Amino acid sequence: MKSIAALQSIVTSWSDGLEPSDAELGAIEVELPLILAERDLLDALIAQLDRPASEFDARRIRRARNRVLAARRCLANRAADTAMPGDAA
Repeated sequence: MKSIAALQSIVTSWSDGLEPSDAELGAIEVELPLILAERDLLDALIAQLDRPASEFDARRIRRARNRVLAARRCLANRAADTAMPGDAA
């Protein structure tokens, strides 16, 4: 089997800029609790798709939604706490 990466250099050219920068990795790390909470909510919603929702499923979804909201609140508070240049003191 031939590798198409070498044949498609025009379409998928390789460059050193494909790796995320330190700033992008830092932003992902800051948002990771929200990403994980949203993943857990999606997992809870998918798990109950093929069966009737039980009390356990409803509780799991409610707790996952609360974790998403808490993670969003923490992220918003963190963004509000960082002072922008030129902001009033």
